[in-house]
Amino acid sequence: MLCQECRRKEANIHIVKNINGNQSELNLCEHCARKKEELDFSFEPQFSLHKLFASMLNQSLSDSREAMQADKMQCPSCNLTFSQFSQIGRLGCSSCVPAFEEKFKPLLRRIHGGSTHAGKVPVKARKRVNILRELDQLKEDLKVKIQNEEFEKAALLRDRIKAAEKEIYEKNDQNEAEKGDQQ
Repeated sequence: MLCQECRRKEANIHIVKNINGNQSELNLCEHCARKKEELDFSFEPQFSLHKLFASMLNQSLSDSREAMQADKMQCPSCNLTFSQFSQIGRLGCSSCVPAFEEKFKPLLRRIHGGSTHAGKVPVKARKRVNILRELDQLKEDLKVKIQNEEFEKAALLRDRIKAAEKEIYEKNDQNEAEKGDQQ
């Protein structure tokens, strides 16, 4: 079928308009369709993740002084600035993460509900992983108590740490015994 406009080229675009119940059809080649501006041929996605993240970053940087400081932030390795990152939506290198960490935290909390990665844990290992996480937290709390010279509370934390470590070692021994029995 030939284009209804130029009547020379093959029509490869079919336009159907329905206005107040009156339907009209038009078969055009791509060149004539562009001239008529009936269609938008840019094919640029209306929604992109980097635009979403950029808008979220801009919302979190509401204070103009804070926004100016963020614009000056720069990765020491690739020299990407924070304002460039917010425009393109991609980091330049692995060093960008620690360089922009303070600005990422509010964004991560807004998107994920937290700024630490918990990850998925297999069902069989869940209890052990939870104990290890608790153990790490207890050790951090112990350091703080010692620095603040709260030695009674530090002693209680030390006892809880020893109990948690004992539980882990007992489970390891039990798992090793079960593996030996299976072989």
